[in-house]
Amino acid sequence: FMYALPDQMVRSKALARCGLVLLSLWLCIQSVPISVDKTKEKAKEEELGPPESADTGLHYDRYLREVIEYLEKDPHFREKLKNANMDDIKQGKLSKELNFVQHNFRTKLDELKREEMNRLRMLIKAKHDIKEGNGQTVDHQALLKQFEHLNHKNPHTFEVDDLDRLIKSATNDLENFDKDRHDEFKQYEMMKEHERRQRLKNLNEEDRKKEEEHYEEMKKKHASHPKVNHPGSEDQLKEVWQEADGLDPEDFDPKTFFKMHDSNGDGFFDESELEALFTKELEKVYNPENEEDDMVEMEEERLRMREHVMNEVDTNKDRLVSLSEFMAATKKEEFYEKDEWETLDQNPLYTEEELREFEQQLANEENDINKKSAELQKEREELERKQEELDAQKLGLKQAMEEMERVKSQSLNADVKREYEIYDK
Repeated sequence: FMYALPDQMVRSKALARCGLVLLSLWLCIQSVPISVDKTKEKAKEEELGPPESADTGLHYDRYLREVIEYLEKDPHFREKLKNANMDDIKQGKLSKELNFVQHNFRTKLDELKREEMNRLRMLIKAKHDIKEGNGQTVDHQALLKQFEHLNHKNPHTFEVDDLDRLIKSATNDLENFDKDRHDEFKQYEMMKEHERRQRLKNLNEEDRKKEEEHYEEMKKKHASHPKVNHPGSEDQLKEVWQEADGLDPEDFDPKTFFKMHDSNGDGFFDESELEALFTKELEKVYNPENEEDDMVEMEEERLRMREHVMNEVDTNKDRLVSLSEFMAATKKEEFYEKDEWETLDQNPLYTEEELREFEQQLANEENDINKKSAELQKEREELERKQEELDAQKLGLKQAMEEMERVKSQSLNADVKREYEIYDK
C-alpha cells in the first residue's frame, strides 16, 4: 500500500511533521507516487530500514502510532481511508468503520488500549505523588484530562468511541500546540527575569550596580545586529538563494527556489522545511558562543517566523504550503515587505503586572511547600519522640527480663545446692 498511492495522496505524507498527523500516520510518511520504480524503492527500504513517522510531541504519541499502524493493515479500513477527506476524519465519520475491521486487528487494539490505560494510571499516580510530596494542591480534573484520548470508563476493549476520541484529541491538541508553547515560553521568560531580580537582591549596592550595568550592556549588544528580513519576503528568500544556495540574487526564481528547498520532493513545504529557511536570519541575532544570546529564545523566534509565514501563505489552513500557495504569495504586496522583522526583544511578552502576579504565585507555592515541610518536620519529630519512648520501653522490658532470668538462675542454683547438701548428708 505504501508504494501504490496515487499522486494526489502524496500530499498527506508531511502532515504528521506539521501538526495534522492523522492522515499522514495512516497513509505513511514516506508514501511515493505510483510512477516510482518499486523495485528500487524496495531495495532502498531494505537498505535503510522502514521509514519512521515524525514524533507528534503528544504524550500519547506511541499509542496513536500503534493504533494507526494496525488500522492501516485492515483492507476495509484502508480503502475507506483512501476515500476520506480531513473533514470526515475530524467529524468522526471514519470512526464508525471500526465496526468492520477484522477480528484479529480488533483484538490487538484492545490490547493496545489496556497497555495505554496502565501507562496512564502509572503516570497519574507519579504526578499525584510528586505534587503531594511537594505540598502542592492536586488538580484531579487536570490529571483526568490525560485520559481524554480514550474512553477510560471501558478499560478493556477498543470501541468506536475510542477511535473518535483519539482523532478529536489529536486534532485539537495539535492545533493548540503553538498556543501552549507560547504560554510555556512566557513562563520561561518570566522565571528568568524573576531569578535575575532575586540575584540582585542578594548583592550589595556596588555589586548590584555593576550587575545592572552588565545586564544593560548585554541587552544592547544583543539588539545590535544586521537587519532581519521579514520571513517569507522577497529579500529574505533572496538572501537564502544567495548565501545558502550560492546563486545570483538577480536570477532569483520563486518556482525554482521552491523545488530546491522542498527537501522531500512532495510538492509542499511542511513546517520543518519552512523553519530551515530562517536559519540565516536567526544567525544574525543569535550566536551560541555569545553570553547575551539565549538559544531557547532563538528557537522561539524560529517558530514565530514559521507561524507568520503559515498565516500569510497557507490559505487552506492545512499547515502545508503548496507550490500554488507559494507562487500566489509571491504576487502579494506583503512579499515585497522591506520593514525589518521585530524580534522577541522588541515585543515584550509580559507586563510588569503579569510578572508580579507570577512572582506572587511562586511565593504562594513556596509558602505552601514551606508549610508542608514544617508539618512534615513536626510529624518527623513526633515520630522520633515516639520511637525514643518505644526504645526506652524496649530497654526497660529487656532489663526486666534479664533481671527475671538472673533471679531465676540464682533460685535454681540455690535449689541445686541444697539438694547436693542433702545428698552428702
